[in-house]
Amino acid sequence: MMWRPYVSFNIWSQFASSVGKEYWHCDMKRGFSRARKKEPLVKALLEQDTIPQHIGLLAQKGISEFHQDIQLLHQSDGVDIVVKKLRLYQKPLEVQQRVIKILENYYQSPILLGKNILQLNRGDEGIPKPILIQQGNYFFNLFAAIDCIFIESDGRLHILDFKTGTSDFDRRQAFVYLLAAAYLYPQQKAVASFYNLETGKHSELITATNGQLKALQEKLAQIAQEHQKELQRYKKNPSEFANIFPANPGIPCRNCQFTSICQFSQFELPV
Repeated sequence: MMWRPYVSFNIWSQFASSVGKEYWHCDMKRGFSRARKKEPLVKALLEQDTIPQHIGLLAQKGISEFHQDIQLLHQSDGVDIVVKKLRLYQKPLEVQQRVIKILENYYQSPILLGKNILQLNRGDEGIPKPILIQQGNYFFNLFAAIDCIFIESDGRLHILDFKTGTSDFDRRQAFVYLLAAAYLYPQQKAVASFYNLETGKHSELITATNGQLKALQEKLAQIAQEHQKELQRYKKNPSEFANIFPANPGIPCRNCQFTSICQFSQFELPV
């Protein structure tokens, strides 16, 4: 496959936090995860799922298990069977407890039951197939890892993204998925929403006009270009890492997986 500049919602979120969360943002985190990801120490950290990532992945696998064998949602031991399939009792206690609660919540209120599901990912499929987008004379790849798509009774596609934890829904992610849907399913209208598997909270339905999608495409093309330039700058001048990806030590260090190798970290590791 020909290499092209690329972008995703994850990359966008690493360039700019959602409104009101700017104090959590650190460009150096993007530098580690994007420019230095092949270095042994960085690669090892990236391969270690954080507790929230572990919970999110197992929760999604659990939902997939229920819908691969729909009878599990009608059996009294359905949750226990999925727990065993996920080998939850081999996981850290916090992961066990929270994922089991998620499975119990879904068993009681299976929001996808009876839906015309077009796509339901397990979360471990790896990098999705890129969507080639042309913006003027510029070409870039868009990566969109969509959790679930089902068809509403009126024929619209409904893109559903699962969440766990207490993070707010970020509408930018929904818009990226709606742009992806416009390329993947150009003949069908689409809506998007979020659902928190722990709290049971639904977002509102999110739609996008052609004008909004056009503006979003321009924004993503800009980010893809900036991302490409950053990587090239770092490759030519690795010693300039801290200038290309400036640190924002303090609050962002609390949830950063690179604190053990970051010289700017202000997070004290437990002894």
